[in-house]
Amino acid sequence: MKSNPYLLSLVTYIFAFFITITEHTHAEEPIRIGATMSKTGALSTQGVAAANGYRLWEIDINKQGGLLGRRVEFIIYDDKSDPDLAIELYEKLITEDKVDAIMGPYGSTHTEAVAPVTEKHRMVHISPLAATTSIWEQGRKYLFMVLPPAELFLAGLIEIAYENGLNTVAILQQDALFPKAAGTGAVELAKEKGMEVVFHETYPTGTEDFSEFLMKVKEHNVEVLGMAASPLGDFITVVRQMKEHDVNVKMFGTSGAVTEFQKALGEKAEYAYGLSAWEPVLPNPGINEFVEAYQQKFNIEPSFHAAGAYGSCQLFMKAARRAGTLDSEALREELLNLETQTIFSNYAVDERGYQIANTGLFIQWQDGEKVVVWPEEVATGEPRFPAPPWRER
Repeated sequence: MKSNPYLLSLVTYIFAFFITITEHTHAEEPIRIGATMSKTGALSTQGVAAANGYRLWEIDINKQGGLLGRRVEFIIYDDKSDPDLAIELYEKLITEDKVDAIMGPYGSTHTEAVAPVTEKHRMVHISPLAATTSIWEQGRKYLFMVLPPAELFLAGLIEIAYENGLNTVAILQQDALFPKAAGTGAVELAKEKGMEVVFHETYPTGTEDFSEFLMKVKEHNVEVLGMAASPLGDFITVVRQMKEHDVNVKMFGTSGAVTEFQKALGEKAEYAYGLSAWEPVLPNPGINEFVEAYQQKFNIEPSFHAAGAYGSCQLFMKAARRAGTLDSEALREELLNLETQTIFSNYAVDERGYQIANTGLFIQWQDGEKVVVWPEEVATGEPRFPAPPWRER
C-alpha cells in the first residue's frame, strides 16, 4: 500500500508543532533554586539578612532577562535555626519540590548538617556563610566555600594586639562547630606570636550569664578578650555584663560585626572590634549598586551576611553561564576553575572547593560607625587604642 504524502506531511507538521510547544513551554519555566535560611530562632539576625540577599539577586537577575533564557524563582524555607529541620527541608526541596539547583543555609553547623543530603543527590552546593575548615576535609565533591576560613575570624584582633605590644589573651567560644574553630584559630595564632593565652574556654549554647568567665578576665588582668559565637546576641550580652561588672580590657573583639550590635548597645559598642567578611567601602565591582538597591528594598544597610548570599548567587550565575547548563557536573567543573570577584569578595578554591582568595576584614566601632582597621591595605582608619575603662567613657 502506497503512503499518502499529504498524510505524512501533516503528521510531520503536527509532531514538529508539539516539539516546538514543548521546548517553548520548558524555556518559559523558571529556574527554581531551593534553600533554607534561619528566618526565626537564635540565628535569625544573620539568616534574615542572607535570605534578603538571595531575594535581591532574584529580582536583579530577572530584571536582566533571567539566567540561560529563563526566569529565576527562589524557594526559601525557614529552618528556624534548627539544623535537623534544615536536613528535612533540603531533602524536600530536592526530592519533592524537585528544584533545579540549591544554595546553602546560614552557618557552619547547618552546612555540615545538610552537606550529606546535597552530596547524596550530587547537587552543587555553594555555601555563602560557612567557614569551618573541617567541613571541607571530608572528601565532598559538590560543596563550595565563599567565606574566609573560620580559623581567621579573630586573626585581626590578635594581629592588632600584637602590633600594639599586648601580651595576655583570653578566648571565649560557644560550644558549636564554627565558634570552636574560630576560637582555636585565635589561640594558635596568639601562641605562634609568643603571646600568653590566659584561658581558652567553651560555654554552652544558650548561656545568659557570663559573669563567671568575666571574673576570670578581671582577676587575671587580661588585655585582649576575643569571643566567637554564632548567636550575635551573645556578644551584646557579654558587653553589657562587662560594663555591669566593670571588666576592662584594652581590646575586645568578636567573630562577627553587624549593625544590630551597635544599635543594641549604643555607646557601649564603642572601641569593640569585630570580623566583617565584607564592607560597602570595598572597591568590588557592582558594590555601590548592590548597597543602594538593598537599602531601598529592605530599609536597612546590608550586612556581610546579605552580601555573602548575593555574591554566592553571582558565582552560581557565572558558573551556569560558562557551562551553558544547570548540570551539576558541569557547574562543579566551572566552580573549581573559576577565579573572579563578586560584590562580596575575591573567589578561588582548591580541589576541595575550599576558599583560598578571601581573607576577611576587621572593623572597630568608632562614633557609631564601622571603620575597617585591618588588614592595612584596605583599612579606612586607625584603631582607637586602647579602649578606656568603662568609668572614663
